[in-house]
Amino acid sequence: MPPLRRLASLTALLALAACGRGNGVAEACQDIVFEGSRFTACRAATETHDLTLVNRGADGTPMRDFAGLQSRLGERYPKLAFAMNAGMFDAKGAAIGYYVEDGAAQTPLNRRPGPGNFHMLPNGVFWGDAAGWHVDTTDNFVARKPDHVRFATQSGPMLLIGGKLHPQISEDGVSLQIRNGVGVSLDGSAWFAISNEPVSFGRFARLFRDKLAAPDALYFDGAVSRLFDPVGGRRDNGAPIGPIVVALQKR
Repeated sequence: MPPLRRLASLTALLALAACGRGNGVAEACQDIVFEGSRFTACRAATETHDLTLVNRGADGTPMRDFAGLQSRLGERYPKLAFAMNAGMFDAKGAAIGYYVEDGAAQTPLNRRPGPGNFHMLPNGVFWGDAAGWHVDTTDNFVARKPDHVRFATQSGPMLLIGGKLHPQISEDGVSLQIRNGVGVSLDGSAWFAISNEPVSFGRFARLFRDKLAAPDALYFDGAVSRLFDPVGGRRDNGAPIGPIVVALQKR
């Protein structure tokens, strides 16, 4: 990268970090090493964060990037702790699985068979309701679905189910990708993790179980995985994304 572009990039990152700290937003993301691979994990706690899902901008079309968050969130934007792509999507950026935003279902539950990671059954749902945040298989979600779902995104495959690896995930397969996903720990915290180098499904799943103490975890995506961490000065660029999960600091 040329020196001037490198300086501009560094200045932008420093501005992002200063913005987060200036609004009293605490650091929620940390870099960690697990089984020799580098990851970033972001923790949302029910007592300090609100979680929401966003996809479409003011014009009604999918944003496809973090750049639209400021106008989309409005006065809530200064309290943004972190954001991450959250679920698989079609060519136009719309969710291909169950998707609920601000209590309104935009895409129905998808239980159809098909190719790809989404249909590597069991897949699952990450959602929030009055009782907290949850990750469970799609079948279990249907069985226990509450009356009111605040937000939800269906993706797949499940990485962990009750502390056990998805039956089709090997301990350390040959498919290596930049991956991201979510897990809910026993204390109710939601952990959002992204690998900072290509890793296998098995290693990524074990990260949630053995490092983050999250017995149930769901895969969001690979190759297009991206994180926006204003406090840490990180804003990933890359291919267009679909739905985005946003953590907002309450106070």
